[in-house]
Amino acid sequence: MEQTLLLIKPDAIERNLIGKVISRVEEAGLKILDMKMVLFTRKMTEHFYGEHKGKEFYNRLIEYMADKKVVALKLEGENAVKTLRDLVGATDPKKAEKNTIRADFGVGTPQNSVHASDSFKSAIREIKFFFGD
Repeated sequence: MEQTLLLIKPDAIERNLIGKVISRVEEAGLKILDMKMVLFTRKMTEHFYGEHKGKEFYNRLIEYMADKKVVALKLEGENAVKTLRDLVGATDPKKAEKNTIRADFGVGTPQNSVHASDSFKSAIREIKFFFGD
């Protein structure tokens, strides 16, 4: 079994989509091991997305995410990282395949409703960030 992380972003929370996102995750066969809502402070946001510092979208992403609530989910399943990435779709909701979370709920970038770990290595780091060892 593999683990991965999903964040439900502020735009989805503000539009009352938490339950719909979680339903899709469970229907995809992923098991929720842990879940919490946290205030994603600016310091936390900058640290979490630190690998993207210097990229054109970084400042916009930080401004969008900082000092807002997110829901973090620690998930487990067969090929969990790939399963979740396929479920959420491409970063840009306009380019995401039909019936993916971002295609159905995202309104743009960075307001694409969710973040999903992009690799097993990232998943380990991101899970530790929100849930510890």
